[in-house]
Amino acid sequence: MTPATRQKVLGLYRKIFQIAKKWQSASGQTEETMKEKEYIINEARTLFRKNKHVTDPKLIEQCIEECEARIEIGLHYNIPYPRPIHLPPMGLAHKQGRTLRHQEKLRKISKPIYLKSHDEVS
Repeated sequence: MTPATRQKVLGLYRKIFQIAKKWQSASGQTEETMKEKEYIINEARTLFRKNKHVTDPKLIEQCIEECEARIEIGLHYNIPYPRPIHLPPMGLAHKQGRTLRHQEKLRKISKPIYLKSHDEVS
C-alpha cells in the first residue's frame, strides 16, 4: 500500500468514527441513536480489520469506493445500515443448469458497490 493510499484509508476510518460520534437517529430516540452508533463503529472495525491484509491496488481502491459510497448514502438517508436493493426473483430459472448460472452471475454483477462486503460480513 502506498503512503497516499494508507493516508486515505486512515482518513476514512477516522471520518467514520467522527460520524458515529455525532450520529443522531432519524427518530431522535436516545436508545435507537446508541444502537446505530454502536452499529457504525462495529461495522467499521469489522470491515477494516477484514481488509487489513489486502495488497492488490485495484481491490484496495474498490474497498475505498465502497466505504465512500456507504458514508454518503448513510449521511444522505440518515440510516447507518446498507440500503436494500430490489433484484428480481430467480423463480423462472431451473434449479440447475445454464439459466440458473446466468441469473446468478447477473445478480452478482448488479449488486451495488455499497453492498459488496455486506453479505460477506453478515
